[in-house]
Amino acid sequence: MSLEQTYLRNLHNRPHDILGIAMASDKTFYIETFGCQMNAHDTEKVIGTLQHQGYRLVEHEEDAGLILYNTCSIRDKAEQKVYHRLNQYKHQHRNGKRFAVLGCVAQQEGDKIFARAPFVSLISGSASYRKLPEMLSRLEAGETRITGLDELQTEETFETEFTARQNPYRAYITIVEGCDKFCAYCVVPYTRGHERSRSSASVLAEARRVADQGYTEIQLLGQNVNSYRDPEAQRSFAELLAEVGKVSGIRRVRFTTSHPRDFSRDIVEAIDAVPVLCDHVHLPVQSGSSRILKAMNREYTRESYLERISWINAARRPISISTDIIVGFPGETAEDFAQTIDLLAEVEYDCVFGFKYSGRPNTPALHLIDSIPEAEKVTRLQVVLDRQREIQRVNYARHLGQIMEVMVEGLNPARGQVIGRSSQNIPVNFTCSQLIAPAPGSYLQVTIIATHPNSLVGVAV
Repeated sequence: MSLEQTYLRNLHNRPHDILGIAMASDKTFYIETFGCQMNAHDTEKVIGTLQHQGYRLVEHEEDAGLILYNTCSIRDKAEQKVYHRLNQYKHQHRNGKRFAVLGCVAQQEGDKIFARAPFVSLISGSASYRKLPEMLSRLEAGETRITGLDELQTEETFETEFTARQNPYRAYITIVEGCDKFCAYCVVPYTRGHERSRSSASVLAEARRVADQGYTEIQLLGQNVNSYRDPEAQRSFAELLAEVGKVSGIRRVRFTTSHPRDFSRDIVEAIDAVPVLCDHVHLPVQSGSSRILKAMNREYTRESYLERISWINAARRPISISTDIIVGFPGETAEDFAQTIDLLAEVEYDCVFGFKYSGRPNTPALHLIDSIPEAEKVTRLQVVLDRQREIQRVNYARHLGQIMEVMVEGLNPARGQVIGRSSQNIPVNFTCSQLIAPAPGSYLQVTIIATHPNSLVGVAV
């Protein structure tokens, strides 16, 4: 399990009282987060709001009066997984515990959640989190069916007044909400609405606040982060990146996720010009076949995608590239799949996240015949992962003998190693001669002495 996955899983495990509010002992809550960094950041907003309302975060479901699940609907059978999780703890409802379902599955399923899990008292989509104080008051007053599923176009989702940041070294800042692309397989436009961009002035103000709080890394978030359009018409996404990179105290700036259609050359120029901007781009391709890309409604071709890769490769400093790939999309032939494998070899990604296609509610691809057998999808995914493993072996070997700046993310006592990450977003596990283990968020120079399939191994200089 990666450190990022561990962080998402254990987001609730640190008690916080960052606002200095006296917490009532009987107002306790537990929150579990499913999904991506945007969901993790949404959870930070929810925790901050609950704490502001006098609730206290606890580590275990059995110790909580209110149990919340912040859900994601991107992956296969997402709603079934949520219902399964609810059923695991529904017996605790008899002990007076209350349950809430938040996020994308709440927005997708709506009042159907009450029918399938009648012990749930509150459902809320991400666009309604600003109304959580009101909904909590109604819950405390005894209401048992509270619904917060607002119109998805609101820009008030950017409000971060009560954010309780859980990551000790990385601050997430959402700059775009929603998606206008309507890819044939994707449920995001139906659960988070159309794209809304936050003003560059408010983004920079928050960046300065987190820098003042001691954070040195910022990650800008959006379903399509480089689709950013400043509502004040002052800055492009590349210009915003550069300005965030100039904030005093910030040493690293990352962004995710990019859409190839809106990825422009000036983003690469900004990375070249501002050393604080990390030399890593996550650019999901999904398929190497233009025919399948058209069926997916991705709005670019293989050729235009490779043009963007050429911009990245022409940068003055090496930029690491990662991607997402879906295998087994309806109609994907052996030839289409072969083009995806050829693309891996042509681009030489440093990391690939591979997935089998699965139909999601409300998406156009549900009307296509999913004729590819599950066994074939499994085989194709394994071919992608095996091929990528070999590419990474060669790529990572190029770093042998290099000295990298690594930000510490944690410790692995069993192996006597420090866990960290390079600017290129490559995991680095290393040993350190310091008597006191370096704190998360600190930076060390590390000599790379070996490689593993998904990480580098080093010794602190």
